[in-house]
Amino acid sequence: MNNQKAIILLLLSIFALSSYAQDNEGNYITFNDRRNVVHGVYVGFTLGYGEIEGEDTYVTGFKVAYVANQQFEVGFLAKGLYSRQNIYNPRSRDNDDLFAGYAGFHLEPIFFGKSRVSLSFPIFIGGGAVGYVDRDIVKSEEDFDVDDDDLDAIFVLEPGVSALFNISRYVQIEAGVKYRFSSEIELVDSPINRINGFTTEIGIKLGIFNMGRNRYKKQLD
Repeated sequence: MNNQKAIILLLLSIFALSSYAQDNEGNYITFNDRRNVVHGVYVGFTLGYGEIEGEDTYVTGFKVAYVANQQFEVGFLAKGLYSRQNIYNPRSRDNDDLFAGYAGFHLEPIFFGKSRVSLSFPIFIGGGAVGYVDRDIVKSEEDFDVDDDDLDAIFVLEPGVSALFNISRYVQIEAGVKYRFSSEIELVDSPINRINGFTTEIGIKLGIFNMGRNRYKKQLD
């Protein structure tokens, strides 16, 4: 009998505590107190302008990334670079411009990710190739062939700082400044040793930055 009374008292106590907890939740019933990681994915496109050796340089970028908790991004980033160097090429007797293409890992810590405007520090680590091309060929939009002797492999490290504008759950605008560090260029007759330089970029991200709310809460009517 004493055991039955103890069990009944225990059940009543649990029921009372549960009711009290539900009242404190406001308009929600909490089924689990675990913290969930909010996942997100997106594709992004960027345009940039900067200088290499004092000459106009244009950069385009494409990336695919995963976002964890609106606090950190990791993904793949590919970039194309064109710099109007107008360098005389003694072999072709033309004035050539510099171009480069590189791809690699994109890492981006984000601060104040749930705010309308957040701050991030993107880092790119990767590699690609750099070479020269006749400007007239670029203007004519013709396909051009580049020999192995006209290309050199490069390693690129590109840190930066960006402001992220959260337009909606599916659209984000980014604007920032990055500095590009590259390994040394070893091309015949190349007066440029590296493609180092600042780039100002603006871009758009399209995706889902918050793929779900807390599945352990149910809103009351």
